[in-house]
Amino acid sequence: MQKRVAAIHDISCFGKCSLTVALPIISTAGIEVCVIPTAILSTHTGGFSGFTYRDLTDDIGGIAGHWQTLPIHFDAVYTGFLGSVGQVDIVCDVFRQLRSFETLLIVDPVMADNGELYSTFPPDFPKAMRRLCSKADIIIPNMTEAALLLDEPYLKGPYGKAFVEDQLIRLSTLGPKHVVLTGVHFDDSHIGAAVYEQQTGIFEYAFSERIKGIYHGTGDVFASVLVAATVHGLPLADAVKTAVEFTVQSIRRTHDAGTDPRFGINFEQSLPELMRRLSLL
Repeated sequence: MQKRVAAIHDISCFGKCSLTVALPIISTAGIEVCVIPTAILSTHTGGFSGFTYRDLTDDIGGIAGHWQTLPIHFDAVYTGFLGSVGQVDIVCDVFRQLRSFETLLIVDPVMADNGELYSTFPPDFPKAMRRLCSKADIIIPNMTEAALLLDEPYLKGPYGKAFVEDQLIRLSTLGPKHVVLTGVHFDDSHIGAAVYEQQTGIFEYAFSERIKGIYHGTGDVFASVLVAATVHGLPLADAVKTAVEFTVQSIRRTHDAGTDPRFGINFEQSLPELMRRLSLL
């Protein structure tokens, strides 16, 4: 039977992020993607001004409620950008509505980067996001989001292994069984992700060459590959390795082409390779 994922994100009509990334990447794994859009924007908010924004808070509960009346099962529910504290509370309820015993709840707590909470969010937003993370099986924060979730100052890397592993353990105390921490680097030449499994206490890492520059949408690309690979059946550590390699390959292609980094990374040309890789497993 074909697997199915519910993706709860915004739609940024230009800029390669959120649902316009999640839909093609997860579909490449042969997984059906059903969407609950949280907002519609003309572009994402990173580096653009004058963008349009339509809030869809009032539609979220109705979509999930209608789905409950249908004979459908979700193998995973995957959340990304949520536009307000109110949306976080609604999505907590959506988890209850859509979850079955086998459903994975995967939260990418999209709210910050480079040491700063996104300007569209109020100061109490991280507190609300902690509530959502407490219900998840897997969370995927970056280093800035990890600091906000733990209510502590952001520290700029490179990091020590002991610091990263302490972060992972304390993030797991929020509730998730697995924590994937992105933006991890022990030196200036490599970057990647760290994985912690609460039940076994095992830490694992995946690194690749660091490419200079700030590229928007990379977190959504990484998380979408991770969701696709995990739901497809890969162990989480292998899914993280796949996501790191796919994301860095896409960044490198974008860097070499000299594309405006605000426009998102060229992940599309890596999709055939991702499909081949997953089909062999």
